[in-house]
Amino acid sequence: MNSRKQITNAHLRRVGAGLSDEAGFSIMETAIALVLMAIVGLGAASLFFYAARNTVTAGDRDLAMAVAQQKIEQLRNVEFTDASLAATAGTTTTIGRADRSYTVLTTIADTTATTKTITIRVTPINEQSAWARNITSLFGSVTLVSQRTSSLTVGPNVGF
Repeated sequence: MNSRKQITNAHLRRVGAGLSDEAGFSIMETAIALVLMAIVGLGAASLFFYAARNTVTAGDRDLAMAVAQQKIEQLRNVEFTDASLAATAGTTTTIGRADRSYTVLTTIADTTATTKTITIRVTPINEQSAWARNITSLFGSVTLVSQRTSSLTVGPNVGF
């Protein structure tokens, strides 16, 4: 009987101190934990979508660079007196590569009587990233500039 009295006194001391025999989380603690997990999960999801969008934009820029290089090589391979190298304020065309469309702005300026400056700007046409078309100087477009002379000269590092 003495041991039963001790158990009861121990139980009363625990209840008096605010302790109970039940263990676990309360509803409030669980709700707060769920809210914190949701905030972290949404942050990670937005980071994932941001990275995926920028990967697509980087692919557009890579293809735009290839289009610009191809166009500049075409203009470098024609004769200096060819009509395609006539000075223009800017000719705009649309080119499709890899199921994507690009706007190509070609500008040819006569620098001197024997030198022409060729500028090619390629901008991806992507409905999902309209900002790439609006801020072309920083993000979306690729610009290549080349100079072409009328004489065929060999540089110092080229030998036959």
